[in-house]
Amino acid sequence: MAKTNKGRFFEDYRVGEVIDHAVPRTVSGGERALYHMLYPARHALYSSDQFAQGCGLGAAPLDDMIAFHIIFGKTVPDISLNAVANLGYAEGRWHAPVWPGDTLRSQSEVIGVKENSNGKSGVVWVRTTGLNQREQTVLDYVRWGMVRKGDLDAAAPKTVIPDLAPALSASNLVVPQGLDFSDYDFGLAGETHRWDDYEIGERIDHVDGVTVEEAEHMMATRLWQNTAKVHFDTSARPDGSRLIYGGHVISMARALSFNGLANAQMVVGLNGGAHANPCLSGDTIRAWSEVLDKAETDAPGVGAIRLRLVATKGGAPFALKGDDGKYLPEVLLDLDYWALMPV
Repeated sequence: MAKTNKGRFFEDYRVGEVIDHAVPRTVSGGERALYHMLYPARHALYSSDQFAQGCGLGAAPLDDMIAFHIIFGKTVPDISLNAVANLGYAEGRWHAPVWPGDTLRSQSEVIGVKENSNGKSGVVWVRTTGLNQREQTVLDYVRWGMVRKGDLDAAAPKTVIPDLAPALSASNLVVPQGLDFSDYDFGLAGETHRWDDYEIGERIDHVDGVTVEEAEHMMATRLWQNTAKVHFDTSARPDGSRLIYGGHVISMARALSFNGLANAQMVVGLNGGAHANPCLSGDTIRAWSEVLDKAETDAPGVGAIRLRLVATKGGAPFALKGDDGKYLPEVLLDLDYWALMPV
């Protein structure tokens, strides 16, 4: 009897199925140190207990993207081990900060399936929920990916495409309990720009670039326990290249956005996202942002700002799509998210 797991294929998914993912993980300050080693992350709220306490929190939480990567990584053996590509995200919300000592686990519900016309693969939609040791939801989001078929003769399932909101409304965002930016220290944060200083439609070139090396990508995917074959096994791709984990690009771009958005402290919503083109070892990631919306919150001194974050591997800043409406080949990531910022 085979004891190894070859992963699920497209024909193995059923709409309505709930999957409890294996191997809960207790996090510590080690994840913070490794995250700051892998990415040029400098947002003050995640770096300093003293700064976080000045903002009404008990201590510095772990970076929101650490929670995303860990919760995502738990799902890979069941959802995307045989994926061709991770295609997009929607309806993501951070419900509670993650603190050192928390234990995270993941659960996913299959909410959509659609076989591709070539009959060799299909798209699977799942809603993933990340829970802590108190069974509190830390994060939930929808993602969809293209998954290979294991049996090319398997009958196509009935197509179900979920109806997803194009964006979260500001009223649906969860502001962490106690967060208060009334006495925010702009000097320690690194920039003076506050919520009021940004205009809808404004674009920001984050200037800096970071070349992605294979070694750091391998460390990152192992850190998040992401077992997707395309990230580890070069024979899993026809050209023998190693595909850089899309979340690695997200974190790199978010960290680069510090230069110009240092006060966009907490990520609280993920409206949508697309990994427009593959990122490979040796590519140099740059980033720019566009302000899409702004909203007030009930928390003292806290405003919400909706941002488009674009990662590229070259080309002119602010170039996104060609005349044909398709992403330009140098665009790696197009991410739409909400963040919290002092007013």
